[in-house]
Amino acid sequence: MTTDLLTSAGAHTKKIDPELVRRCIEPGATTPEAMTISEAGRAIAREIVGDNGPEDRIRQRCVVATGDPAIKDLLVFGNDPVKAGIGAISAGATIYTDIRMVKAGIIKKGHKCQIECVLDMEGAQELAQKLGITRTSAGFLTAAQDIENSIIVIGNAPSAAITVSRMVEYGIRPVMIVAVPVGFVNAAESKEKISKIDIPSITCTGTRGGTPVAVACINEMIIMSGNV
Repeated sequence: MTTDLLTSAGAHTKKIDPELVRRCIEPGATTPEAMTISEAGRAIAREIVGDNGPEDRIRQRCVVATGDPAIKDLLVFGNDPVKAGIGAISAGATIYTDIRMVKAGIIKKGHKCQIECVLDMEGAQELAQKLGITRTSAGFLTAAQDIENSIIVIGNAPSAAITVSRMVEYGIRPVMIVAVPVGFVNAAESKEKISKIDIPSITCTGTRGGTPVAVACINEMIIMSGNV
């Protein structure tokens, strides 16, 4: 790599602010420039959302993750999910995700939770073919007994959220659920189903959501658990 390239392309994209570096709590930001950018974005989100407790912290992170201030008004918190989620993370509960992208985005340090993607559950592919259902639905069904006392994070698949809501009706009890699948087919309906069951949950209304929102919700709870 040439000296000219290092000098020109390697220059900071934002002036380093020591105060922002000091305040930064984002574990993924490990350099002064990254910390400055992270905390500057968070400061803007605090102005947009407010800063009146744990739910606002999750709203802030979702605003930053999506670049969409409107997401703050779409999030739905049911049955005290932040308290339930932080408690489960502190206890080392397993986290089950619908897709690998959600798994990849979850903070890996500062907690003892095992993170599993249901697409990788043994027998899930075969069950999907046998029943003619989506692989994510089959994955959660395959993991049914293990889901008890776990955290579920769904960022993509409405079918998975619907399946999980049905599993709860049959007596399977995860500790809390983040379900924010995105799309035009079943997404809004699936999130509404999750919001109506008697399990702590974070959902959002309408067609918006997705992996960035799901990851933002669980990562902020990991940070709030106090171990990062």
